[in-house]
Amino acid sequence: QIQVAESGGGSVQAGGSLRLSCAASGRTGVRFAVAWFRQAPGKEREFVAAISGSDGITYHADFVKGRFTISRDNAKNTAYLQMNSLKPEDTAVYYCAARAARGAFLRPREYDYWGQGTQVTVSS
Repeated sequence: QIQVAESGGGSVQAGGSLRLSCAASGRTGVRFAVAWFRQAPGKEREFVAAISGSDGITYHADFVKGRFTISRDNAKNTAYLQMNSLKPEDTAVYYCAARAARGAFLRPREYDYWGQGTQVTVSS
């Protein structure tokens, strides 16, 4: 059984930074493709960033390019989302998703394992 756990959410003022972590556990010797999604109240879950399981190729949604960066530490089986220049519209629950695969995937239905979500609140 694979577990995915996020950490690092919180409340910041606009312009501030947070770093989210996503740890995948339960299988050894497996590379996970990882993505971050977010969901604000009354809105659909949306793609934020993804990183491939094999060579670390990254994808970022247009609205976070230049502000957010996804990365991974394979030794720790942990992925990160560094969020800078946060805006009030970034307020949402952020979810980490993982899939034991070499590629990168941008849609929620392509992921098998999900964390419980972590709240990010940005005040103006």
